[in-house]
Amino acid sequence: MTKNPYFGLFIVMAILLVLPFIVPNSFYLDLVIRMAINAVIVLGLNLLIGFAGQISLGHAGFLGIGAYATAVLPTHFGWHPVLAVMAGALAAGLLAAIVARPIFKLKGHYLAMATLGLGIIINITLRNEAAWTGGPDGMPVLPMALLGVELSSDKHWYWAVALLLSVSVWASLNLINSPFGRALRALHGSEVASQVVGVDVVRYKVAIFVLSAVFASLMGSVTAHYVGFVTPNLADFFHSIELVTMVVIGGMASVYGSLVGAVLLTALPQALTSFEGWETVAFGAILMLSMIFMPKGLVPTLAARFGKGN
Repeated sequence: MTKNPYFGLFIVMAILLVLPFIVPNSFYLDLVIRMAINAVIVLGLNLLIGFAGQISLGHAGFLGIGAYATAVLPTHFGWHPVLAVMAGALAAGLLAAIVARPIFKLKGHYLAMATLGLGIIINITLRNEAAWTGGPDGMPVLPMALLGVELSSDKHWYWAVALLLSVSVWASLNLINSPFGRALRALHGSEVASQVVGVDVVRYKVAIFVLSAVFASLMGSVTAHYVGFVTPNLADFFHSIELVTMVVIGGMASVYGSLVGAVLLTALPQALTSFEGWETVAFGAILMLSMIFMPKGLVPTLAARFGKGN
């Protein structure tokens, strides 16, 4: 990291302040909003994968929990959307806490398969409970209102998401520079050595998994309200792979790498519109090439090359 990691936060905030005034039309503003949403999700996932060294191939399942909580609870039970968002985050956090201890007893590809299985279970549940979720066709989401103001325009959503992104970057920087963050990096380096110096490895693994799940659930709710409709595709395996790819491309254990990875790979499908159906091949190729030529990711590799650390 740089000597002053918060300098990057000021740059991010400056860019966010300027962007809505320079994007040419609503199409690009929509793309920027989706980039920011993905960036917050990837920040949480990078805390788990990059800093703590724990893989998750089913993380989109937590997005699905948040998205469907904010769709189902107001529609079927009359909940206020804000309460539904909080309930979704609580449900995702509780599920993560329950499954984390048995899952994180596994290592390597066994851990990857366990998290993959969790994501698949959530996705299948959302598809099969058609009476509540609309099944594979999905369901509409009631509008979100904050302080009596309905978030209806792209500009409203942009400023809401920009604020969430800024707070998430600030919180992530504080976290990784705290004793908690140092403990995460220690267990990533060596769990045995961490235990020797007094780090409660299991507790830290569970805590960061829960935090990452809550990040994902909150942004799943935001995505559902922004789009106005939700389908089980939000929680499918391919979406989980996209998120992991964003972490790897931008740079594991790099806060700003998370932002870069989210921006690049959110824009990628637009660049591949003339090659419809090949997005999966492109993501796979990019991930493979990154692992070969930039195993630490784009931002850490460039930072090291220009002598600015990680």
